[in-house]
Amino acid sequence: MRVIFAGTPAVAVPTLAAVAASRHELVAVLTRPDAPAGRGRGLSRSPVGAWADEHGVEVLTPARPREPEFLDRLRTLAPDCVPVVAYGALVPPAALEIPRHGWVNLHFSLLPAWRGAAPVQHALLHGDEVTGASVFQLEEGLDTGPVYGTVTDEVRPADTSGDLLERLAHSGAELLIAVLDAIEAGGVRAQPQPNDGVSLAPKLTVADARVRWDDPAFAVDRRVRACSPAPGPWTTFRDERVKLGPVTLVADGPELKPGELLVEKTRVLAGTATTPVALGEIRAAGKKAMPASDWARGVRVSAGEVLA
Repeated sequence: MRVIFAGTPAVAVPTLAAVAASRHELVAVLTRPDAPAGRGRGLSRSPVGAWADEHGVEVLTPARPREPEFLDRLRTLAPDCVPVVAYGALVPPAALEIPRHGWVNLHFSLLPAWRGAAPVQHALLHGDEVTGASVFQLEEGLDTGPVYGTVTDEVRPADTSGDLLERLAHSGAELLIAVLDAIEAGGVRAQPQPNDGVSLAPKLTVADARVRWDDPAFAVDRRVRACSPAPGPWTTFRDERVKLGPVTLVADGPELKPGELLVEKTRVLAGTATTPVALGEIRAAGKKAMPASDWARGVRVSAGEVLA
């Protein structure tokens, strides 16, 4: 089939590469427009757009996919199908109707669970033990289309959202190629999503990533892992923001009030509503990340000081 790949962030690149290596003909890539990035705020190509540039593939970057110029170009390219991974913009009916087999979306959850922009982050935040990826027919609703197939993955105790997304990006790529092959062969029919089990996964904000030390230890651990690497878990110390790496649950620690720090020989503990957690890496503003013990020695943590 002739396909146009739609996607934007780095997590979409493994699927893009898999599509390019498949028997299907990659005729163009659709991605979000270049955006300011870095300290200089210069315009930067999306990871998907950069991959396409390197491989000589046409790149389409409409500000909105309802623009007449984009729709005209889409008709001219005449794709049979548009596979999608984290494109980042709503696709209007006028665009959905152009490919003969529509748009098929790889979503990183077991639909109808965690519809929305941050499915992996919410799966970790809520303590799911199993998650996965789904390929479904894109329609106007938010991740509501019928599902072609799924792949599952067990959530590991130390998984961050980055770890889990990395695995699902590769297993999901294999699933999407299998679905494209089956669509071409005419041997697959998407099944409607069940009405039960629907949950929503809106994008996590910087405010969501602030650690809540009055939560139980397991909830602190989940929030830190869910927000790593983005938007990045953080807290404050002496009224200044510091970023946190993953923490470790401690079963034998002393009783500490929420956020209270205790510096030991080999670890730095922080209190929660239940048992304390051991801090991993800490990065103060303008500095490199360092082990919590090195940070604590550098700032000379006093007895009773807290993270807030």
